[in-house]
Parts: sequence; C-alpha cells; structure tokens
Amino acid sequence: MWYYNRKTEIGETYGTVKQKILKYGEMREGGVLKVDSFLNHQIDVALMQEIGKEFARLFADAGVNKILTIEASGIGIACITAQYFGNVPVVFAKKSEAKNLDSDVYSTTVHSYTKGKDFTVRVSKKYLSAEDKVLILDDFLANGEAALGLMKIVKASGAETVGVGICIEKAFQKGGDLIRATGVPLHSLAIVDVQRDGSIKFTEK
Repeated sequence: MWYYNRKTEIGETYGTVKQKILKYGEMREGGVLKVDSFLNHQIDVALMQEIGKEFARLFADAGVNKILTIEASGIGIACITAQYFGNVPVVFAKKSEAKNLDSDVYSTTVHSYTKGKDFTVRVSKKYLSAEDKVLILDDFLANGEAALGLMKIVKASGAETVGVGICIEKAFQKGGDLIRATGVPLHSLAIVDVQRDGSIKFTEK
C-alpha cells in the first residue's frame, strides 16, 4: 500500500488519476472526495483521454460493442473512452423523465450517495439488445447503487455486462465488494481510503 499525507509537498508534474487526486483532491466530512476541479465539474480533457486509453487497454478482450453510463458525470468519460473501442455507441441512463424519452424503457431506482436521494433511471429499449456486450463506466464507486442499477438494466435487456470501469473507488464503502461478488470484472483506476487525520491512502483490491 502507498500512503499520502496532504501536508507533504510534492512536485508539479501530474497525469494519472492518482496524481490528480494527490494534487487537487479534498476529502470532506462523510467520506465525500471532492475532485470537481478535474473530473466531474471542470474536466481535464488530457487526463480524460488517458483514462479512456486505460479503460480500452483493461477491457480490450471483453468484446465491448456498447458503453453504458449514467448522467451526468459519466458521460464525458464514456464518450472519450468509446473512441478507443472504435467509436462504439455510448448510452446514458437518464435520471429524469423527458418529453423526448421513449415511453418503452428499462428502468430501475438507484440511491445517490452524494445527493442523498433516490433516482429512477431509464434507458430506452431501442438502445440495448440481447446482442450487446456492455461496458459500464462511471466516475465514482461508493455504495455501488448506480453501477448495480445499470447492471440490472443490462440484464433486463438480455445483454451482457462484460465489465465495469470506475475512475475512483472508495475502499471504505461497500460498492466494490458488491460488484466483485457478482463475478463481473471490475477495474478501478484509483482505490482510495482515508486515515483518521484526513490523509488519503491508495490501496488495492
């Protein structure tokens, strides 16, 4: 394991998700890791390209022909990653009803840890079929509600979830263990834990 205390001075060259967390990440009360300066509010596009390349490498042999995510933070990750799979289609589950959303949908309810509320997420049945081999991507994995909800939608469509790719997994919450228990391959680019003094720890699973 590798430990980092935020009070430690480090250099100015960064590229990986872990390095960005070290420079810009902030662990707040309740286990909320704030990374909005580069991942889910302001986006570091060069970093996103490296994330896409890495997911393409990790799931190169999975036969991916469709990428599924959930709005909104996962969309940028999924779109850039899709380029490295030969521009496979990206589908994103919508959290709210809209007039332009088909009435014939797959849906499930997920709980958002950061927002503290439930959402019904929906995917049009036109965009998932039994022939699809689906890679699920998202920015964070906490309690696993979003990823497991998307896996339920994939199963309902008859498609196969061939992998789950996560930018940042929280080791101190249960989501990673729940997904690994399903047998679906899970790759997280950074798995973070937190020390009592607020320092960030990277670990492996």
